[in-house]
Amino acid sequence: MWSFKTCLVLFSLTLSAAALTTPHISRNIYKRHHVLDTSLQASAPETQALEVRGAPSFLTGQQTGQGTYYAAGLGACGITNTDADYICAVSHELFDQFPGYDGQDPNTNPVCGLKITLSYQGKSVTVEVTDRCTGCDMTSIDLTPTAFGQLADLGVGRLWGMTWTWNSLPTLG
Repeated sequence: MWSFKTCLVLFSLTLSAAALTTPHISRNIYKRHHVLDTSLQASAPETQALEVRGAPSFLTGQQTGQGTYYAAGLGACGITNTDADYICAVSHELFDQFPGYDGQDPNTNPVCGLKITLSYQGKSVTVEVTDRCTGCDMTSIDLTPTAFGQLADLGVGRLWGMTWTWNSLPTLG
């Protein structure tokens, strides 16, 4: 029979292992990052109309949400990015509910690597999904400072009413 101390130690080790495998990402939208090179140009939108029968609403049509920015690093998709990359983090709800994701290894989520085109006040930028945003609601997206800077000055901090669409989706079903 196991002693109370042995059980307590095993329980603590299990919790520690779980904590180490869970991504912890800082999403301070007010943190100022390096000055952006104003010569950077947003990539041209490559959107196309997507119709997926029976798909969740977040997969079809144009979405409207908030845009924020964060300091990039190792993302939930297992890719290490920098603030200069054109990448984003989608909401934890969208990430976790994405069709085909088994909820086990976030690196294998089919949303990883998909491209999204975002628009705000007449400006557009295309980014790749490489991360999961725990502070975002379903249609809000967290961007690197470089991608955010293509839509607005970093001092804005939050883009209310930003729209976005998927450029392509994997075959679902």
